[in-house]
Amino acid sequence: MHPSEQDTNMPLTGIRVLDLTRIISGPYCTSILADMGAEVIKIETPGEGDPVRRQGVIRDGLSWYFANYNRNKKSVTLDLYSQEGKDILRSLIPRCDVIIENYRPGIMEKMGLGSDALKVLRPDIIHCSINGFGTSGPYRDRPSFDFIAQAMSGFMSLNGAESDPPMRAAPPISDLIAGMNGALGVMAALLRRDRTGRGDTISVSLLSSMIGLLSFHAANYFANGQLPARTGNDHGIVAPYGLFETADGQVAIAPSNDAMYEKLLDALELQELRTHPDFQANADRMLNRTSIKAIVEARTREQPTHYWIERLNRYGVPCGPVMNLREVFADPQVADQEMAIDVPHPDGQQVRMLGFPVKFTEAPCRAYRASPELGADTDDVLTELGLSREYIAQLRQAGKI
Repeated sequence: MHPSEQDTNMPLTGIRVLDLTRIISGPYCTSILADMGAEVIKIETPGEGDPVRRQGVIRDGLSWYFANYNRNKKSVTLDLYSQEGKDILRSLIPRCDVIIENYRPGIMEKMGLGSDALKVLRPDIIHCSINGFGTSGPYRDRPSFDFIAQAMSGFMSLNGAESDPPMRAAPPISDLIAGMNGALGVMAALLRRDRTGRGDTISVSLLSSMIGLLSFHAANYFANGQLPARTGNDHGIVAPYGLFETADGQVAIAPSNDAMYEKLLDALELQELRTHPDFQANADRMLNRTSIKAIVEARTREQPTHYWIERLNRYGVPCGPVMNLREVFADPQVADQEMAIDVPHPDGQQVRMLGFPVKFTEAPCRAYRASPELGADTDDVLTELGLSREYIAQLRQAGKI
């Protein structure tokens, strides 16, 4: 896939986003909007930029981690501690539809850019704040990162085997889901603005985003007041379900209801279990989960993984191998869905990065710009604001941009 001029028919074409974010949650939010066609102007600190520029694997001076979350964006460097930087930012805001930041609550107000001030600059502005704990409450001023949100949301308490300590999910899931929620909130606010002409202020926290993922675990706790046990790869409310050993590895099997369970018995030629008193209903199978898993696993150990993948799929039982990243990105289905794309960068590198999980038929997401070099678009954006080249040169000389 090659970057090219932005398609004028993309879903968010014509929307301009002022991006005051860094690290993951905010940049992921704005990357979703950029991938869908929004013009995203990323504000970075002169000489430093987003800290992720220096994290992850660096190849020829470029962080591929940074490149993945900042494609399709422009980079403008501004010293927001200086009066000149603040003045330029205030000049930019009326020209933008959306402003997204992931500062701690209160920082925008200290900059003189709280929600009321933003509305003065542009009455229909949409302001999205991505933060650790929310913009109110006793923890609002605390710093937070993904690991803290996973711990404090209850999410970590549900992961791992029953005999193991609480376990985090490896990807920074709270940052990613908060970024996704932020993008969803922004798009909903844009739709509402089309109807009403009014903007909105949106708050998305890492903590609340993680709590929103608790699903049936929270529902069951609300219903009976009992804390759910950690079940590892077994399901919390369905059995049999999980990883089962094969002759040469493991297979993931997910018969999530009674109809699927019946198909599993047919595929494994274990029809006699239909009348077994310990396994009649899912509630019985949950009480006897260890026993039924042992019976299923005794059968799956008789054949290699590829045999069971073919057979279980033929019978309509959800299943799959446990794949590492090399296997994932070599998989023909993943290749068909273009979930790894190569984007050329100005330095000549072909940067492989994650593709687009949302597939539009008429206006697909595209990589139309490589991730920007620090400050690559400063002159163009400031010239558009009406600043003279002489003044821009003075600002650069003074380190303000």
